[in-house]
Amino acid sequence: MSSVEAHEQGAVQSAIDRFGQQPGPLLVVLHAVQDALGYIPPSAIAPIAAALNLSRAEVHGVVTFYHYFRTHPPGRHVVQVCRAEACQARGGATLEAHAKARLGIDFHETTADGATTLEAVYCLGNCATGPAIRVDGRLHSGVTPARFDALVTGQESK
Repeated sequence: MSSVEAHEQGAVQSAIDRFGQQPGPLLVVLHAVQDALGYIPPSAIAPIAAALNLSRAEVHGVVTFYHYFRTHPPGRHVVQVCRAEACQARGGATLEAHAKARLGIDFHETTADGATTLEAVYCLGNCATGPAIRVDGRLHSGVTPARFDALVTGQESK
């Protein structure tokens, strides 16, 4: 077993040990694993299912249903673009197209150099000042294509 696999198994077991006895613990366990590793590795599905007395299909279904969960490691930076109606009404579709073109990737993909993962989210709670994005957990409002470029290149304070 490699040290990466051991680290993943440790994170999964830790999440199960901490939260597995709570009522309806699946989402809490999955969040804990993703918080620890940055994603839910495929090898985590079977032990989580076994510990929570669920089928692997049930766990896999939850992981793949929610856009929040990743099944592969993210880039060093995660850029989330709000796709909710309010942001769309304030230019979100233009920003979304620009982000994809600028990074050369689609949603839920990572740039070839591993630097940036682009994700769609469906509300960042900044409806009045959209379009909004979140870069590495930090929220930004009123984002134009030019401001997007500055944020992802580090030319604007993150």
